[in-house]
Amino acid sequence: MIQRQSEAIVLRAWPFQEADLLVSLFTREQGRIKGVARHAMRSRRRFGGALEPMTHVRASYAERPRQELVRLDAFEILFSPLSQPIDYARTAALQLVAEVLEEALPEQAPEDAVFRLALAVLQEIQVGQVSVPVTYFALWMNRLMGWMPELGHCVVCGLDLRGGTVWYSPTSDGVTCADDRRNGSLALSAESVSIAVRVFRGTVRELAKEPWPATQLESLQRFAVDTLERHLERKLTSARALSRIGRNSA
Repeated sequence: MIQRQSEAIVLRAWPFQEADLLVSLFTREQGRIKGVARHAMRSRRRFGGALEPMTHVRASYAERPRQELVRLDAFEILFSPLSQPIDYARTAALQLVAEVLEEALPEQAPEDAVFRLALAVLQEIQVGQVSVPVTYFALWMNRLMGWMPELGHCVVCGLDLRGGTVWYSPTSDGVTCADDRRNGSLALSAESVSIAVRVFRGTVRELAKEPWPATQLESLQRFAVDTLERHLERKLTSARALSRIGRNSA
């Protein structure tokens, strides 16, 4: 048996055999792993509130030869989302980050850049401040996973699209000019593209301090989420919840 300790982010937890919980963790050293927290539904002594999604912890666990599940021994909370005010929008945003990490990352594949991205975004998702961190996270996840299309040229004819509107299809690669747009294409304005450029040059903390036009930010977030969903080959439940919040508050 190998004893390990690692920084980790809790992605989800669900019941498993009587009072146990099965927990999905994104660890810094080993990537995404799954483990069993014994008697976690009966006793809060070892884990307390550390099993809430997107809690940043120092996890102590043990690996056994030829077993997929590790034994989770204890969590030390480094940062809990529940330590700050929370509402429905913030809950949905945190769930989106957890859901994307759960679906996009293979098991036991360390991704330090993704881990640092998740921690940075986790700190910035606050009540009344959701759109910028979510958009930042979704765009950067597309880039880090190799899914982000090049926004400056039409993928069909090669036309230079910098400074103008681009068109994208939720079911196809790349962006196009207006003449080559596919059926069902959506527009991404020059202003939205300029925000994307800023995202890849700045930090989420810096960008969250700036006032961004809601319409441009919303269309960019939709583009980023559409791109994620196409490559994940599934709809993100948390993204649907966020979009409903946006419609209801419009």
